[in-house]
Amino acid sequence: MDYKKKTIILAAIATILVLLYLFYDLSGNIGYILPRRIIKIVAIILTGGAIAFSTTVFMTITNNRILTPSVLGLDSLYLLIQTVSIFVFGSRSLVMMSSKINYLVCIGFMVLFALVLFRLLFRGEKNNIYFLLLIGMILGTFFGSFTSFMQILIDPNEFMVAQDKMFASINNVNTDLVYLSIGLVLLITLYFMRFYKYLDVLALGKDEAINLGVPYDYVVKRLLVVVAVLISISTALIGPITFLGLLVVNITYEFMKTYRHFYIIIGSILISVIALIGGQFIVEKLFSFQTTVSVIINFIGGVYFIYLLLKENKSW
Repeated sequence: MDYKKKTIILAAIATILVLLYLFYDLSGNIGYILPRRIIKIVAIILTGGAIAFSTTVFMTITNNRILTPSVLGLDSLYLLIQTVSIFVFGSRSLVMMSSKINYLVCIGFMVLFALVLFRLLFRGEKNNIYFLLLIGMILGTFFGSFTSFMQILIDPNEFMVAQDKMFASINNVNTDLVYLSIGLVLLITLYFMRFYKYLDVLALGKDEAINLGVPYDYVVKRLLVVVAVLISISTALIGPITFLGLLVVNITYEFMKTYRHFYIIIGSILISVIALIGGQFIVEKLFSFQTTVSVIINFIGGVYFIYLLLKENKSW
């Protein structure tokens, strides 16, 4: 079976799951329930699409299928921003602050952090993408440690509010934020289209890409900005889901059996949507909202990550 037919199969499965989620057990006030489910579906498609899209691009840039954009420290920075807000202003600050303001502040800080990081590390010729990843991992660990330290100091009631921000949740997505996210994702996608043609060549490696005429540093810097913006949008919209990108992109490569990025990106987005809708369906119907979809995804993704490490170690 070729990758075109596989893409159609994934699209059919995703469509069936969307319809199942929308219309399953649709009793009572349809006018109230259905619009809320539609907003959740749109949020899932935006989040899953942004994470899968950015992770595919990031793995192509790094030429490594174990590294994900989370190593840049953006997830840890998001949790730090939320915790600092509660630590300084109290838990009521997140309640009183407009959801749009909180959303835009988070995106602004994460994108600004990424831009400053890229600017500083790509200033010299000797610094490369792996040095960027190393610094990102160090800063991510620092942000995480500082966040944990402040969470110990704050009031236990306020800690519950901070802890709630640590896990992605699709149950209380703000409608206005979904509309805003759609606009931002469309803008960054239009910007990305200028560099899409380079992805298949970048997958060959830095030296091969340069020999084939790709302006490597220029393209990589712009693609990293795209990755940072997409991860910032998805994280600020519903919260961090660390292992989703790793899980869906690797499954896509194994399933599609192609390195053409057009099909890899579409396939990873579809698998991401399938995973999130399936996870959300399990959370609502099986666990009765006793857990969040990020817990399920991160558990499966963590197990799969260990499998990938063991697989790579065996190949070595």
